[in-house]
Order: sequence, then structure tokens, then C-alpha cells
Amino acid sequence: MEDGLLDRVEGNANVHRWSEQTQLEKGDSIAVGYVSELSGYTHISVTQNNLQELKEIWDQWGSETKQLFYGNYGDLPYLLDVQIDEHLFRALAQFWNPAYSCFTFREVDLVPTVEEYTALLRCPRFQADRIYSRAVNVPTFWKKLMAITGMSEQWITARIKEKGECKCISWDALKGLILTHPDETKRVDVFALSLYGLMVFPRALGYVDEATTDLFHRLNKRVTSVPAILAETFRSLGTCRKAGAGRFVGCAQLLLAWFYSHFWLIDKVVCRVFFEDYSPLKDIVASTRKVDVPEENWMALLQNLQPKDVEWRAPWMIPSEILYRCGSFDWVPLLGIWGAIGYAPLLVLRQFDLR
Repeated sequence: MEDGLLDRVEGNANVHRWSEQTQLEKGDSIAVGYVSELSGYTHISVTQNNLQELKEIWDQWGSETKQLFYGNYGDLPYLLDVQIDEHLFRALAQFWNPAYSCFTFREVDLVPTVEEYTALLRCPRFQADRIYSRAVNVPTFWKKLMAITGMSEQWITARIKEKGECKCISWDALKGLILTHPDETKRVDVFALSLYGLMVFPRALGYVDEATTDLFHRLNKRVTSVPAILAETFRSLGTCRKAGAGRFVGCAQLLLAWFYSHFWLIDKVVCRVFFEDYSPLKDIVASTRKVDVPEENWMALLQNLQPKDVEWRAPWMIPSEILYRCGSFDWVPLLGIWGAIGYAPLLVLRQFDLR
């Protein structure tokens, strides 16, 4: 699965023709026999880890250490400044359509795409055609932690905990390493692992679990984490919607940053987007402010969205190659760290000015 993802490139005209023909043949009934109706209200929890200590550590670092992080892991730290608007998030989750794996606002279908999340995270080490998939013979948890942290087997095994059905290591143990490790590269690596475990995949609050370390262990092979981030976002939203309740286990900060980009324009982005050092996330954090709007008001606004209300292509998104189907199949598989799911780019090709 890691190789050959982008071995076939088609021109815009061919994509246009395929999109129109498929739409004529299938309409929006990509899930066979499904009638698009959103289920009732979902009581979703957006309980997150407290990231204040991570932010304080980041703020204390010098520019050289921060540049080392950006070069290895991209723009993730900007998400530490994204405030979680729980009213907006809970309202937004009500419009997640598990059958299509997208948000459905009346006649408007929107979904975060691989290309958008890749542009937001802006990690130079990511290779889009090298996606994460769990290997059959993976190193043990303690061996992965040894490789990431540079610590001894005794130090690691003494700090591994059991949380439910998974093995974890606590944030307190990782924080101590970030503050005291003599190797700057290892401090950066452990900080990045903590971001992934506490913010991107916050399954066990206060801990980083084994599945997260498996993905993180593979990042040094230039594997992209974006499909896995999307997969767990989609899976968690779908699970909560189907059950009618649950806690969102995904990167709420990144999902909200993506949402803002399609509804609130970022000032003066048109010119800066072509600069090599331009960061969409940095601009989004600087441009958005939390507003005290009740959940029911957000629900009413989203319920009445019209196509003209949406900024279809995010202002920071430069047209490029896009993944719009998988062979002859409409669904594109996304492999997460705890499972897999599919999404249908046909429904959202207009986000790239292709519908």
C-alpha cells in the first residue's frame, strides 16, 4: 500500500468527464440502496487533553529547535493555539453522514480531503505516495519507545501502563524526557510523539497509546500520517453518530481549522500562499477568534447552508494533483491506526473546482 499511490495521473478534462458521467449514472447514491437522511441528535463529547504544558514547553524553545521540529514534523504546533469551540463542534458533528463519510448540510457536501490536510500540516518529510499501514511483524511497544526516546529497556518497561485494552506511556514520563534529555533531536522527537498521542489521537486521556507509537515509528521512513489522521476522524464521527453518543477521538483542532477555511476567508492570503514559508495554520490561528454562539444557533446556521455560503476551495489551497478515485472504485480507502474507512471524493470534487 505504501508505493504506487500516485502512479496514474489524469488531466482535468478527463476528471471532469468521469465526474459528470458517474454523477449521471449514480447520482449521490454511492452507498447502494441508501437514502440520505441524517439520524437524530448525537450527544458527542469533545473532552480533550489539557495541552497547556505542551504549549509552555514549545513557547520556551528557541528558534533553532523550533525549525528542527518544523523540518521533521511540519506545522502541528500551531494547533496548540486553536481554541476548541465546543458549541460549534457539537453542532458540526450532527451533520456528519456515516454512509457517505462526509458532512451533509442540505444540498452541500463537504469533507476534509487528503490534499487539504497535507497542505495544512505542511510537513516536508511526508511523501504522499507512502501511506501508513500496520505491518504484520511490528516491533514490540518497548522497542518502538526505545528507538523514539533513546532510553534503556529498563527505563521504558518501568513506565508502560495498561489502560483498558491498550498499552500506554504517560504524558508525565514523556514530559520529563522533553525537559531533561541531553539530545536535542530526541527532545524534538518525544515532543512530536506527545503531540500525536495527546492531540491528534487522544484515545486515553493523559497517555500516549501503542497504536500511536506504531504510526510515529514509521514517520522516519517518510510515511505520511494524513490518511491515518483522516481515517480516525471519520471513524470517530461515524461511531458517535451511529451510537447516538460518544467521545470524539480525533484531532478536533485540525478539523475546526479546516472548517474555518471554508467559511471565513483569511485576509491577504492570495499572494502569500505562493511563498515557500507560508503556513495556512499560522494564518488560521491568527485570523480566527472564538465567538460565544449557542449550539442551537450553530445548528440553525448549518441547517440552512446554501452552496453560495461556502468557500468551496480553501483560499490557501493551490491547485495540484488530487486523489479522486481508487482504480475503478468510487471509494478511496483510508487506513487508520485502529481501523480503516472509506470516503468518496466524487462528492467533493467541487472543493478543487472540478464540479
